[in-house]
Amino acid sequence: PLDTPDWFLETLESYGDHPALAYKEEGQWVKLTYRQYYQQCRAAAKSFLKLGLERYHGVGILGFNAPEWFISDIGCILAGGLATGIYTTNSPEACQYVAANCEANILVVENQTQLDKILKVKDQLPHLKAIVQYKGPLKQKLPFLYTWAEFIRLGEDVSEERLNAVIDSLQANECCSLIYTSGTTGNPKGVMLSHDNVTWTVQSALSTVNLTPAEEVVISYLPLSHAAAQMFDMWLGISFAVTTYFAEPDALKGSLGTTLKEVRPTCFLGVPRIWEKMQEKMKAVGAKASPMRKGIANWAKAIGLEYNYSAMNGENVVPWGFGLANSLVFKKVRAALGLDRCKMCFTGAAPITKDTLEYFMSLNIPVMEIYGMSESSGPHTVSRNEEYRITSCGKVMPGCKTKLDNPDEDGNGEICFWGRHVFMGYLNMPEKTAEAIDQEGWLHSGDLGKHDQLNFTYITGRIQELIITAGGENIPPVPIEDALKAEVPIISNAMLIGDKLKFLSMLLTLKCVVNDSGEPTDKLSPEALDVCRQLGVTATKVSEIIANKEPAIYNSIQEGIVRVNARATSNAQKVQKFTILERDFSIGGGELGPTMKLRRPIVVKMYQEKINEMYS
Repeated sequence: PLDTPDWFLETLESYGDHPALAYKEEGQWVKLTYRQYYQQCRAAAKSFLKLGLERYHGVGILGFNAPEWFISDIGCILAGGLATGIYTTNSPEACQYVAANCEANILVVENQTQLDKILKVKDQLPHLKAIVQYKGPLKQKLPFLYTWAEFIRLGEDVSEERLNAVIDSLQANECCSLIYTSGTTGNPKGVMLSHDNVTWTVQSALSTVNLTPAEEVVISYLPLSHAAAQMFDMWLGISFAVTTYFAEPDALKGSLGTTLKEVRPTCFLGVPRIWEKMQEKMKAVGAKASPMRKGIANWAKAIGLEYNYSAMNGENVVPWGFGLANSLVFKKVRAALGLDRCKMCFTGAAPITKDTLEYFMSLNIPVMEIYGMSESSGPHTVSRNEEYRITSCGKVMPGCKTKLDNPDEDGNGEICFWGRHVFMGYLNMPEKTAEAIDQEGWLHSGDLGKHDQLNFTYITGRIQELIITAGGENIPPVPIEDALKAEVPIISNAMLIGDKLKFLSMLLTLKCVVNDSGEPTDKLSPEALDVCRQLGVTATKVSEIIANKEPAIYNSIQEGIVRVNARATSNAQKVQKFTILERDFSIGGGELGPTMKLRRPIVVKMYQEKINEMYS
């Protein structure tokens, strides 16, 4: 077993002068080598010790991805603390809960916005000794508040010996990092990950994919308080001497596309909503193309899909015209997306539709699904270019096992994990830990799934998400929601309702333009306008469609529901009613979590009146 500092030193020996981190300063990329990165982590560790960081106490980090985030995280671990990411979308109360739960001695915040949240709840944080702000000038002088530059200099008089003594005392089986689950039910739980959880998991996941040390490039933009981004952006980097480029803070609001084209990563992890947004944008561009260009694109996409299905099934039959399609369409699309150097495209953290996967396959960009949870240090099953199946999350990582608990007649059971990636437990919550890990050491995921004959894993639903109708029938919502979205292209989000109710209904949102701050507007998106034109509808706003109960749109949705219902296995699985909501779901609106996952219980609360109307 390896602890994280030893692991960092191994990379340092071979690749000390290789660029580790790259960030934008006044429009130019600035790089730190692995040697500089490690020195900065040591400097941060000394400053944490100087500020009075106690062993096994938290350092909470609250801000968008930046070198300072990584350096605070690793510096905290070197100093014997527990590195704790806090979601930037958290309310002051939610920040207080996490900081108090991990007994944080120090909080590192990005800017004034995040600082203000902490100042509101500072009196309720008895362990807090200092706050460090890593971006922008300090608006107020407070005795416990430091700029990043002041903080890094603080520990200059802490001796190398003192820091080395702390580093030498770290054990591979001790906790080094806390990942707080986003808490859709009750308070978030602090997932304790040990050094061995981190180092072993990354090495096991890497053993399945073909990456070259000191040659890979990734972009860091997903929330680092989430296990997926931490493993992919930070720990993968240290293990394989990857160069990590930091995106702009408005990445998820639209600037990610520009960063992709500049950086041209060799590996890219996108949550499903990112891939869906790319698909929507490309379809909107395609809709404006000339008939001839549309014809060429459709011809190429048919060949791309045929080729990629053949490659997926191990037949590798290259269809006639593939070379031409590649030079006319695929290469250009990859370059336009910034994925021309990308060897591996991944998706994870939420379910992705078959429609989106096939869309990218048709453009010769197969997207590989990964599955796991914070409690398994991130991944559990991995798909790779050489071995994947569409809609499957791949095969279990080497050294790990999967068990399906209480399977039904179709072979669907609760997915349980076993291996060195399974977490230590929830911080100060022994009863919750006992609910998650059974007596034999199996971690119960709460996800339903099955295996095929080749041992590929398929997720079929979440136990908590299952809708149990008044008649007692169990219905997983995602397949029905995805089927309707595939049938009716104007729909952005669909959420099935029907728990303890007589019949199923749907809450729907329409595709709209997103403003600069990532919030949905009332304006219909180009793709939605295209649908309106085809149906002879002149509306340009969501509100107009709802106010006029636009018959053509409502009928086309109803017809889509009829087609989906025709494939239902029982009457209980048929959707009877729907309502269109005034605004699309978003992170800011509260309907989506930080990785854009649908927060079902919250949506039900927010739209309870609309739901009641459908059942009255």
